[in-house]
Amino acid sequence: MDQEPITKMTDEHLTPKPTSLPPMADLAAAQSLLRTVFGFAEFRAGQAEIMETILAGRDVLAVMPTGSGKSLCYQLPALMRGGLTIVVSPLIALMRNQVAQLRGYGIAAASLNSTNGFDENRTIVEQIARGELRLAYVAPERLAKPETVALLRRANVGLLAVDEAHCISQWGHDFRPDYMNLAALQNELGPLQTIAFTATADAATRADILSRLFRQQPQEQPQVFVHGFDRPNLRLAMSARNHGRSQLAQFISGHRGDSGIIYCASRRRAEDIAAFLRDEGVKSLHYHAGMDAAERSRNQDVFLQEDGVVMAATIAFGMGIDKPDVRFVCHHDLPNNIESYYQEIGRAGRDGLPADTLTLFSTGDIGLRRRQIEEGAASDDQKRVDRLRLNALVALCESPRCRRQTLLGYFGETGASACGNCDICAGSVAVVDGTIAAQKAMSAIVRTGERFGTEHLINLLLGEETEAIRNFRHDALPTFGVGKEHDRNEWRSIFRQLYAAGMLSLDITGYGRWTIQPAGRAVLKGQARIELRRQAVTAPGKKAARKAAATATLGEGSADHALFEALRARRSALAKAQAVPAYVILPDRSLLEMARGKPTTLGEIAGIHGVGEMKLKLYGEEFLDVIRRHQASPSQRRAD
Repeated sequence: MDQEPITKMTDEHLTPKPTSLPPMADLAAAQSLLRTVFGFAEFRAGQAEIMETILAGRDVLAVMPTGSGKSLCYQLPALMRGGLTIVVSPLIALMRNQVAQLRGYGIAAASLNSTNGFDENRTIVEQIARGELRLAYVAPERLAKPETVALLRRANVGLLAVDEAHCISQWGHDFRPDYMNLAALQNELGPLQTIAFTATADAATRADILSRLFRQQPQEQPQVFVHGFDRPNLRLAMSARNHGRSQLAQFISGHRGDSGIIYCASRRRAEDIAAFLRDEGVKSLHYHAGMDAAERSRNQDVFLQEDGVVMAATIAFGMGIDKPDVRFVCHHDLPNNIESYYQEIGRAGRDGLPADTLTLFSTGDIGLRRRQIEEGAASDDQKRVDRLRLNALVALCESPRCRRQTLLGYFGETGASACGNCDICAGSVAVVDGTIAAQKAMSAIVRTGERFGTEHLINLLLGEETEAIRNFRHDALPTFGVGKEHDRNEWRSIFRQLYAAGMLSLDITGYGRWTIQPAGRAVLKGQARIELRRQAVTAPGKKAARKAAATATLGEGSADHALFEALRARRSALAKAQAVPAYVILPDRSLLEMARGKPTTLGEIAGIHGVGEMKLKLYGEEFLDVIRRHQASPSQRRAD
């Protein structure tokens, strides 16, 4: 049966005039717009209190996990207030994707960036000058230009939203000097409400953001929200890389037809992995900064617009990619540090549905990352911090306890119970009694006054008479030489595991000195014991992986898989016709609800997650048509 013509978004749908809305400043009004414009029935956890504070006119710094709805916290207020909202982002891909989504909702938004043509940027400048936009996305380097500042001075700017706010901090893992210009911009534009968002900011980074971005008067201090780093829908797994390609093939076999990302340490490896996967029958592309710009853009567009594409890439890929239905992220090589790991796995499961992560690592990876730090151009202080952040990631890899507990502990969230959704909770790691080794390590820490870092303590345990050992007279301590049954690498692993287990605390900004936590003191005094990991054991088999992947794709419940695939096919056709990412049409979650409920009227479609008034107008009949055709097919009638 021939398919009906695809609905195509026209300029009429994208008229740049702002929606006519009265000034609003209450949460009930925000809830109404949430449903009618965005198609969401309720706020996600943490959004409502942030929204209420912003609507009250307060400055805000919000740390929220990836996929928790940070962007809505500045997009929705932009609709509820007069004037223009400026969104600062370092990521052109993110700007373009979010603008496409907003225009899909019928919201007047644009992105002023270097990849636009001259005429397009001129049109956007004119729209800003005429007050026709609700949101304008601008890169920080453009905001430093005098002509941009002059334009915004004449525009009615009411709100400055800073995304990826950790980029302003020298302690952040992605420091960008252009962000330092934002304080000067605020001075130029006068009193301006400022709200900042990030997914990755430890205490030192948050303090840096507050001092560099916000006004310093006590009565004007921003409200800080730290809503946690937990992503319970992500399954966390790590494994020593033994036969990388076979491990990768087994992992991917459980995700046939899913979109995913494989991060590789080099451009050559990204190309080789993509070719290997294609030979395995997987629709795979590669992406890295060394590619021709047109080819790189084409590959990214295919990943965004089509379902079931696996991208093998360097870390150049993914920043700013807002694709919500990435079902897995695999690191073929060890990430740069624990913040990078958290950010990169966060690109999976942004729709809240189950997603899978796997990190492969080797001793060679750890050595490479350490060499990159030592040979880099960063200051000595920054290198010291980078070393400690890498050590925290290695500790996570070697952790003998729940991965999620260890990861959250790094970000300062203690007390979490075992997640039941990681490889360690699933019993895939063998452990041995490590109480004696732990007591020796902690005795060395205590006897040296909790003032020293790993290498000095290992020298003490091994009985190495280094200059520092002699200067501090540590060769006279009872712990000198008591740990010769382990070599240096084994002791490093023991310290990392004790850290991961919450027995020790590591002062990242204080030269890496170790201190003992209450749980560690209990072990030291013989009141408790600890198990340390021995080695990784066999990963779950292909059958278990396929079962987990099916759950990840369809979620829980009785969704009609054939109908879900038909809906995805129509969505893909719509996305290609409009040259937008598939999720701009509707996310997987919306299609899953349709595949379960099989709505038959526009009224029922309107109740689906993510279907606001504009989406209903544009696509309601499109997806009803797919459902009707599916219900009328002979195979479906036989099934009924």
